[in-house]
Amino acid sequence: MANETTLTLVGNLTADPELRYTPAGAALCKFSVASTPRMYDKATNQWKDGDPLFMNCSAWRDLAENIAESLVRGSRVVVTGRLKLNRWTTPEGENRQAMQLDVEDIGASLRYATAQVKKMSRTNSGAGGSVPAAAGEPDPWASGGNFGGNEEPSF
Repeated sequence: MANETTLTLVGNLTADPELRYTPAGAALCKFSVASTPRMYDKATNQWKDGDPLFMNCSAWRDLAENIAESLVRGSRVVVTGRLKLNRWTTPEGENRQAMQLDVEDIGASLRYATAQVKKMSRTNSGAGGSVPAAAGEPDPWASGGNFGGNEEPSF
C-alpha cells in the first residue's frame, strides 16, 4: 500500500512471543518490544534512561512461527514494519485506540550478543510451513560463485 508509515525499532522483548493459529490455519505471533532511549546529562556527567516506548507487534505465517521458535523474553531485536492504528469500542461504549507494528522483518540485535543462524527450506506439504535444511541437502543460495560459467556476476 502507498503512503504507509514504516518504522524500525530497536529494543527488548517484554515477554515470550505468543503464537496462535487462526481457524484457517494461519500462524499469528504477538509480542511487545520496549525501547528506552539513553541520553547524556552534561550537568551530572552521566547517562540517563529516557521514557520507554512499548510497541505491540504482530507477525503472520512463517515469520510468526520463526519468531516464536527463535526469540524469548529479553531478546534484543531490530524490528521493521508498518505502523497501524487500531480503533475499537469497549463493551461500556468507550472509544479506544492503540498503535501496533505489523512486522515485515525482525532480527536479533548483535550489538551485545551473538547468534547462530539456521536457514529454513520450504516444504510443499501444503501446510505453508518451513523446516530447517537437512544436513547434506544442497543449499540453493550457495552457488559457489558460478554465475553461468562466468566468475563475475552479470550485474
